[in-house]
Amino acid sequence: MSIAEFVRILGRGPGRSRSLTFEEAQEAMARVLRGAAAPESVGAMLMLMRMKGEVPGEIAGFTRALRDTLGAVPMPDLDWPSYAAGRTRGLPWFLLSARLVARGGHRVLLHGWNGLGESGYLVRAGLPHAGISTCASPDEARVLLDRERIAYLPLETFSPELLRLLQLRADFGLRSCLNTVARMLNPGGAGASVQGVFHPPYRELQADASKLLGLPAMTVIKGGGGEFERNPSKDIQAFGLRGGESWERLIPPVMEDSRRLNDGETELSRLTALWDGRIGDPFAEAVVLSTAALALDTLGVAEPEARAAALWADRHG
Repeated sequence: MSIAEFVRILGRGPGRSRSLTFEEAQEAMARVLRGAAAPESVGAMLMLMRMKGEVPGEIAGFTRALRDTLGAVPMPDLDWPSYAAGRTRGLPWFLLSARLVARGGHRVLLHGWNGLGESGYLVRAGLPHAGISTCASPDEARVLLDRERIAYLPLETFSPELLRLLQLRADFGLRSCLNTVARMLNPGGAGASVQGVFHPPYRELQADASKLLGLPAMTVIKGGGGEFERNPSKDIQAFGLRGGESWERLIPPVMEDSRRLNDGETELSRLTALWDGRIGDPFAEAVVLSTAALALDTLGVAEPEARAAALWADRHG
């Protein structure tokens, strides 16, 4: 059995080709994961989808097929994917945001593959500086979530199949829809997810695909380096779900500052220093608190900005 029929659907030409349905996309990815598809066919399918533009049903179908292959990943309260695409960025302040949310009593599971470029290096290397442990397995993640309420689970430890497909980017020279699927994966089946994108059109795509998958609560933004990290000095358009229904909000800036998230700073010890209070950086602190507030809002926390500020003030208590 091959995926030739799905490649034909996508590549018949003007006026004859069409997008895959949810069911077709799910079956196509299931065959890929079973090893029933030639590498050339996989490449053709992914690049045809890139050329025409992915639709929510395709993303949701691929995601469903991949979820069916996962082992037992512990269920957190909040799913926080981190899949940097290789672009340079500043320090990953959002890691402190995730830690702050966990300090509020919410179990936060970060997962990702940050394997390309300086952006990936900064995220994974920044984890210990942000006080977040990396897990060698889903079982270890379960222990850490119970003990510390936060853990980072590398993609290679729970879905080597998806990692292998993501690494095809080195052959294509281009990203594929699998970068979006990775953000959608939600391996622990959390009821709430926060997601970042680099290109704004993907916000609505991921929100609509999440709705098809039945996710109750989700927020997606154009964030720093494609991560869920907001610039506090700019207004931000957020998309997602609340109570399983489509949701959208324009969020105003919380401060005036011309500093960019990608400011060239790479000294990871600043993450620890900011958390410990050994340095003062109003912009970085605003990044942490405004990002955490949006995550708390996704979790349904009342007055999330005030809650984030209270957690920050009491973070050493």
